[in-house]
Amino acid sequence: MNDLFIIFSEMFSYTFLVRAFIVGALVSICSALLGVSLVLKRYSMIGDGLSHVGFGSLAIATAFNLAPLTVSIPIVIAAAFLLLRLGEKTLIKGDAAIALVSTSSLALGVIIISQTTGMNTDVCNYLFGSILAMNKNDVYLSVALSVMALVLFVLFYHKLFAITFDETFAQATGIRTGLYNMLIAFLTAITIVLGMRMMGAMLISALIIFPALTAMRLFKQFKSVSVCSVCVSICCFFIGIVLSYVYATPTGASVVLVNIFAFILFWTINSLKKGISIMKNRSAGALAALICVLFAAGCGNEKESAVAALATAKSNNAETASVRLPPREEPAGADKAENGDSSETRSETIEIKEKLFISQVNDVYLNPEDYFGKTIKLQGLFKSQPYVDKNYYFVIRYGPGCCGNDGNAGFEVAWDDSLTLQPQYPKEDEWVEATGVLKSYEEDGFPYLYIALTSLTLPDARGAEFVAQ
Repeated sequence: MNDLFIIFSEMFSYTFLVRAFIVGALVSICSALLGVSLVLKRYSMIGDGLSHVGFGSLAIATAFNLAPLTVSIPIVIAAAFLLLRLGEKTLIKGDAAIALVSTSSLALGVIIISQTTGMNTDVCNYLFGSILAMNKNDVYLSVALSVMALVLFVLFYHKLFAITFDETFAQATGIRTGLYNMLIAFLTAITIVLGMRMMGAMLISALIIFPALTAMRLFKQFKSVSVCSVCVSICCFFIGIVLSYVYATPTGASVVLVNIFAFILFWTINSLKKGISIMKNRSAGALAALICVLFAAGCGNEKESAVAALATAKSNNAETASVRLPPREEPAGADKAENGDSSETRSETIEIKEKLFISQVNDVYLNPEDYFGKTIKLQGLFKSQPYVDKNYYFVIRYGPGCCGNDGNAGFEVAWDDSLTLQPQYPKEDEWVEATGVLKSYEEDGFPYLYIALTSLTLPDARGAEFVAQ
């Protein structure tokens, strides 16, 4: 228990992890609620299709240096409406429409990225998720959209319930089914775009499908399934992100694996419940039959009582019908099948630790206004890079790259101009501990961050040159 407390204390000391918990919890709730309706309508793979559309829109935003979420949200919403319209046509079934749109968008995104920036780490973040790499604007937008999606779902809960189970009957009662189908598509599109930062385009469908399917193993009513789905989704997210922190595994993949484990657990519990229920019914039936036979023998009506006893035994042995979800007709054309004060307590020195080294460095670059003027300390390899008539110096550590390329993370360093005596720089590839104030400068029209050094020492202990997170 003490170790768990220490782990949580360490995790919540990182500002970007606090933001990740907030955004991830909200997105998990939205995806779980929508997942119930999408799974019951046999439209669960719309998440996969829209995530590929999201990747294509993010590629466009990256190519034109635009805000990713601002570009992606309207494009994915338009794609969701398009998929809904295509699914209503008899010539293009729902799954075929999803495949048509998703593969086209993915191919377009890959071509745009390869012709502009190349297959860099940002693209991998969108493919496989990187909830730890979010700036404050992304957090604000994510929270606002998540709250909006939850409010709309609660306000129109009964209408969404009606069109989920029997769209034809709902339409006959005067419900505007087309409008509420559009609402589902709209909420799904928003959830997909937000969830891509956490799970990536390749894994976002799991966030929608697994909690709903897991809840349906034990519950049969729409409301109980929805509540259980939300609880499962949040728990799996929290456990997944903790495992990701402890074992240095990708966050999105860790969340998916926890969801798989939860599904297997609920399925096992459901199977055991059915087995126990059958055994109880059989035992009760046998006991009732024995009592009836003994009673009949005592009354002297052996033949008639025996027949009655057998009839009672058969009745008691019959398995009681479980409560099932209301039947519904297939829809027409359906195929049957960050922000806040840094939690480092604004101390004089912010240490870039070995665990989550890459994520901490990324957070400084994503939210520099939170770190300007503060003292930063880190350890790493000392590197120099000549450019034109000047040498640039860096303190870095190596980390996983993208598409077979090695990556690195760290900061440019230079002695503070206010120092009267400029010390010598160490040798190339020396292991150093750098301490200084985060500042910026502009060169060739571009801003650059650097650490204005106040000290650069050679520590006795050498840390890990390669870091995973």
